[in-house]
Amino acid sequence: MIVVSDTSSVSALLRIGHADLLQRLYGEVLIPEAVRDELLVFFTTVPEFFHCRRVSDAGEVSRLCCELDLGEAEAIALARETRADVLLVDELDGRRIAKREGIPIIGLMGVLATAKIKGLVVSIRPLIEKLENEADFRFSAELKQDTLRLANEL
Repeated sequence: MIVVSDTSSVSALLRIGHADLLQRLYGEVLIPEAVRDELLVFFTTVPEFFHCRRVSDAGEVSRLCCELDLGEAEAIALARETRADVLLVDELDGRRIAKREGIPIIGLMGVLATAKIKGLVVSIRPLIEKLENEADFRFSAELKQDTLRLANEL
């Protein structure tokens, strides 16, 4: 399975010490150079299972940068180039553009629900609380309820 990620979800999971969930779910995760650079602003290293790849189509990145920041634009371009099975992205604009471009997406709550369903975590509720309190990651009340319901925690 090919998974490409934008910055926000990876950063949030690194902040709460649970980036390993991505490795346990997907093995390796591809990130474009811009995402790696954004992560290295806040973290001294990026775990080895994140494999950095250069996007080869600079024109595609430029086109996407008219609507998105560089990390999101490169992540979408890389997902297209690698024919990724899924793009991990949480920002609304990034999700909207990825959908428009025909790229399958998943967000951090989807990752947490999948981890619970596959038995990788006992409960996602404490992870959601850590993401909100320690990583300042925000989810709508509706999204939290839907995800907790999907994970059989309601």
